[in-house]
Amino acid sequence: METAERFRTAVEKRDLAALDDLFTDDIRFYSPVKFTPFEGKAMVLGLFGVLLRTFEDFRYVGRFDGTAETSTDGEETPSEILLFRATVDGREIHGIDMLQFDEAGRVKEFTVMVRPQSAVQALGQAVLAGLVADGLAPGGAAPAS
Repeated sequence: METAERFRTAVEKRDLAALDDLFTDDIRFYSPVKFTPFEGKAMVLGLFGVLLRTFEDFRYVGRFDGTAETSTDGEETPSEILLFRATVDGREIHGIDMLQFDEAGRVKEFTVMVRPQSAVQALGQAVLAGLVADGLAPGGAAPAS
């Protein structure tokens, strides 16, 4: 899928402007450290700004494509999974980004899964600190909601 390649390039180049063009206005981002999704393009782009600063040595290492049911409306949509490796706070992360597309090919749902548990915790702490620093979350709030 062309959008997935453009997404991959934008992430690897840390290009938020390119990501803006790829997301729907009502995108939902499902995080491994927060129960409810981040919603809306402005919030998701803010989160990506934090993530791009947080991950060290980020690289995609594989991809799969197919279809999957979305959480938003239960419809089956074209989807792509990008496998990645990165480091956060000295901990190696293995993860996947699952992108689900609307009829125009833009990303409407984005789900991230990472392992191991210690890396998830380090990622959660680093992302929360970044969100607070950027004014996107209140200080001291836990990312559990």
